[in-house]
Amino acid sequence: MSAVQVAALPLSAQDLGEPPRAVQRPLSRRIVASSLLALLAVLGMIGATLWLSWRMEGAGAAINDTGSLRMRAHRIAVELMDSQHSGREARVLGQLSVVDETLAELARGNAERPLWLPGKPAVLSQFERVRRYWREQTRPAAEQAISGDTAPYLAALPEFTARADTLVVLIEHDNANKTSTLRLLQTALAAMAVVGTLLLIYLLYLWIIRPVLRLQDGLQRMAAHEFGMRLPVETRDEFGALACGYNQMAGELQSLYKNLEERVAEKTAQLAAQNRETATLYDMAAFLNQPSEIEAMCQGFLQRVAQQFGADAASIRTLDAENRLNLAASIGLSNALTDSERCMEVGGCVCGQAIRQPHGVIYLRNITLEGAPAAFCRRDGFASVAAFRIVSRDAALGSFSLHFRQPRELSPSAQQLLRSLGQLLGVALENRRLAAQERELAVVRERSLVAQGLHDSLAQGLNFLNLQLQLLEGAVQRGDSSEMAEILPLLRTGVDESYQDVRELLSNFRSRLEQGDLLAAIDDTVARFRRQSGCDATLDVEQRQGVPLAPEQQLQVLFILQEALSNVRKHAAARHVSVRVHNGRDFTLQVCDDGCGFDAAALAQSSDEHIGLAIMRERAGRLRAGIAIESHPGQGACVTVTLPASQRQAA
Repeated sequence: MSAVQVAALPLSAQDLGEPPRAVQRPLSRRIVASSLLALLAVLGMIGATLWLSWRMEGAGAAINDTGSLRMRAHRIAVELMDSQHSGREARVLGQLSVVDETLAELARGNAERPLWLPGKPAVLSQFERVRRYWREQTRPAAEQAISGDTAPYLAALPEFTARADTLVVLIEHDNANKTSTLRLLQTALAAMAVVGTLLLIYLLYLWIIRPVLRLQDGLQRMAAHEFGMRLPVETRDEFGALACGYNQMAGELQSLYKNLEERVAEKTAQLAAQNRETATLYDMAAFLNQPSEIEAMCQGFLQRVAQQFGADAASIRTLDAENRLNLAASIGLSNALTDSERCMEVGGCVCGQAIRQPHGVIYLRNITLEGAPAAFCRRDGFASVAAFRIVSRDAALGSFSLHFRQPRELSPSAQQLLRSLGQLLGVALENRRLAAQERELAVVRERSLVAQGLHDSLAQGLNFLNLQLQLLEGAVQRGDSSEMAEILPLLRTGVDESYQDVRELLSNFRSRLEQGDLLAAIDDTVARFRRQSGCDATLDVEQRQGVPLAPEQQLQVLFILQEALSNVRKHAAARHVSVRVHNGRDFTLQVCDDGCGFDAAALAQSSDEHIGLAIMRERAGRLRAGIAIESHPGQGACVTVTLPASQRQAA
């Protein structure tokens, strides 16, 4: 098998087993130990060469100093023989002291220079003979020669020189041996570097590169979907643990790959179920948001839920203010339900128990309860009932139930879906209730405005006609023809004005606007005002960058214009009226006349403000617009309505 070959199945139990809990022979420890041993060996070799070099350098200095002994001994002889120059004695004594110091330094050595005598016994013995001969023979002879007799010194000089030469030869011989040893150590160090490098390469390959290559080959085969391969576990180090973990992973992948189709099918089924639930919620939300009556909405809800979950019957009960559950809609139930079965107390049926449950579900596989719920369920042949709350904003509005003729148990996902459907139904019912309240409130508000308009126009006119009829009745009883002739034109005028008021109110009440119809409706209103009043009226429209108002805002603006023109016709006695519309960033409507005017400040402080002005203020409040009424007696009046850009609605 090659270094990177991956073992094929089957392998030993050790190869296929789990990785060891703790690595017994860590690779890191071996690498560190090998590196330390190599470092110690190299440092030892380097230290030995440095020590030999240091000793050889000291021996070289010793050779130089020993050679200087011969030179100085001959120089002393020269000085002794030179008797013609003065100071001979001092020079001789100086040379003698230098020789003494040199011998002393050779004896003790000097680590700073360095200076060492080799430690061989022959060298040390010869040095001792040189030093002893100097002390006993040569120096005393030199001191004697200072006084005049040089013969003894000259006789001792050859022996001293010969002994020094012998010492130099011994030191040089020792240095030659150390030089050979140094070269041998250097050669060994070079050989160690070569062998150590090869050994390091081999160990790196054996410990790291081969396991990595083997693992790389295994990964490539696994990438090729060869999940049956395994790595051999040959060591008990980190790579051995990695190989065991790799084999375990390969086994798990092989098992996963075998069950992949089943898991994919399972996940696909789960996603399909989730998609069905989402589609069910979406379809139900779309259905519940369609405009329809509550009964039709509940019937459609029950039909869809029963079809979705295979229920044989379904029902919806709503909770009223008296804490009773009323049957609002049902499918599949018997039509022979009694009044007590159609309207029950909350605690008297399964639906009521579902309302009291925090999760909003009561599930009965086999109905054994006594009383009305179990009675009509058993009577209609149902074996299981599942009831869920109808909630909106955490408030229970009622419940809906699914009835099954066979024992049935709903899954948790189905129960969650039904709870979500109950929330959707609760929101839809709450929206229908709020929409009905909003419509009712709008009708009440509009009726209030209609009543105010009638009081301001028809009520006053009819009151005037009633008063004139009473006067006419008195004149008829008295037979006063002249008074009757005066009253009849007043009655005719009052009837005409009331008729005009009725037509104007009917025209205003029938006003309907679509997007972009406001300017055309304003033009029609101004034209109708000209026909009814005979007054000169001008319309100035300035259309800037402003977008059209929303239909509801357009209608309120039109109502304010109609009310303002009606007030001008009835009370101002004006000859000219100007209507200005400015649709820029802000929307502005201004109606000005040159009539009799009134005291606006006094009228604003009075409790009996004109009803027409109150109607305009109320409609401006609905519009969230500002209204300003400027008028002075005899100077006409001006009504300005301003809708700021922040209150405009999208058309």
